[in-house]
Amino acid sequence: MKPLRLAIGNKNYSSWSMRPWVLLTQAGIAFEEIQLKFSDEGKVNGIEPYSPTRQVPVLIVEGEPVWDSLAICEAVAEMDPGKNLWPADARARQVARSVCAEMHAGFRSLRDDMPMNIRASLPGKGMSPEVRKDIDRIVAIWESCRTRYGQGGELLFGHFTAADAFYAPVATRFLTYAVKLPPLAQRYADALLALSAVRAWVAQARRETEVVRADEPYA
Repeated sequence: MKPLRLAIGNKNYSSWSMRPWVLLTQAGIAFEEIQLKFSDEGKVNGIEPYSPTRQVPVLIVEGEPVWDSLAICEAVAEMDPGKNLWPADARARQVARSVCAEMHAGFRSLRDDMPMNIRASLPGKGMSPEVRKDIDRIVAIWESCRTRYGQGGELLFGHFTAADAFYAPVATRFLTYAVKLPPLAQRYADALLALSAVRAWVAQARRETEVVRADEPYA
């Protein structure tokens, strides 16, 4: 089997890329990283050979692309079921898929007004009633999953799952914008930021020097 290859964008800005990178890295699944860069307009330079959508991330499996972060996570979980990247319990697994899909499709105000920018410190920037509503919903998800399914660990479903990879970029956003969280949600955010894969991504993001104007609304 050919090694997996994952094409990603700038680590400082690309929350979509962060999710499958963290999933693969934290799970200990070997892959080759293809590091691409955003233009000032937010387009991905050099993506054409890899992705039919011209977007990152894209996972190359046996020479064929799997695009979209949610599809990539499902494919990885299917390829290596021994990694238990979804909860074993059927109901917990349904909830995990639901909260991943909600993160994937929703929270537009948070995405637009608090874009991921790991290098930056922007306390209070981007807060609005709409963003607060998104944050409150995320907190509700985190508290519900931790309370109902989080026994045996510090993550949403106890052990590391795709759901944690999906919310890892949110934890970095809350740090960048100094979002105050209630205690249970803050403990979970801290646990996400403490994951070895998340620490590695963040460290590499902070070493990047490119500035993408489309992702710097407060510069």
